[in-house]
Amino acid sequence: MQAKFDRTRINDGSNRPPRLEIHQSMWAMMGVVPSGTELLLEEKFERIADAGFTGILARVPEAGSRDEWQKLLRQYNLSFGAHSFPFNAHDLSLQLQQADDMEMLYVNGQVADAFIIGDEAIKLLDELGAVSTEQRMPFFVETHRGKITQDLIRTVQYAEALPDLRFTLDISHYVVAGEMTEEQEKAEHLFETVLARTSVIHSRISSGEQIQVDVGYSDAMLARFETWWTKAMRYWLQDAQPGDILPFVCELGPAPYAITGQGGQELSNRWEQALALRSLAQGCWKRAVSE
Repeated sequence: MQAKFDRTRINDGSNRPPRLEIHQSMWAMMGVVPSGTELLLEEKFERIADAGFTGILARVPEAGSRDEWQKLLRQYNLSFGAHSFPFNAHDLSLQLQQADDMEMLYVNGQVADAFIIGDEAIKLLDELGAVSTEQRMPFFVETHRGKITQDLIRTVQYAEALPDLRFTLDISHYVVAGEMTEEQEKAEHLFETVLARTSVIHSRISSGEQIQVDVGYSDAMLARFETWWTKAMRYWLQDAQPGDILPFVCELGPAPYAITGQGGQELSNRWEQALALRSLAQGCWKRAVSE
């Protein structure tokens, strides 16, 4: 008899203790060389692996390039998490069927769109969860502005209605959408609900005015993000089982996510920033485990 599938967690089937894995976004590798020369695909894989990342988040590659991707993933011993942008259950089901050769660790969903609310949204999220169970593929809904999770209040309502709903936490979207330049007491108890349902973390720092700023932009803002990430890790550890994996994805987007100056040059070095986020994640994990 096939073992019962738990779509709320990523598990590799091993007896290893629950662990944090730090991954890099392939989107974040666009234009990552300051010279403007785009790295070849294998050069990106090599740089990611050499820096100590253990996985990649990316869109499912086109069928014609799958063989190369699979070869590079094996060669550099990197796991693969997939992006999806479903409008309905059929979209997700079709992607999972078409990409079943990619040995995906999980699928991240930016669920469209921001104008679906209330019972209609709950029904859609429930249907996507059913596809996840049917296809035996963990699926997590990203907390992303401009999507079904447009704001913190409605996202909490979805969580309260759907006990198995789990999130990819990108808290920068709620900080910028809510213009949370300072701590907001009314938001914190809402954040707790989302943090407690986190199965993947996407990392970038928002200032509350810009979606993505330098890690060193503000010590106070950085401390808030570290607190949120550490809490999410602590919640995850409460129910974690042997073989469970929590991906922490460094996802610093190219311009226009990245702020540019005159001449179009980015103000920060995104690769160095990704390494800084990697170090921060390790510190948050150490605190979460010890607490």
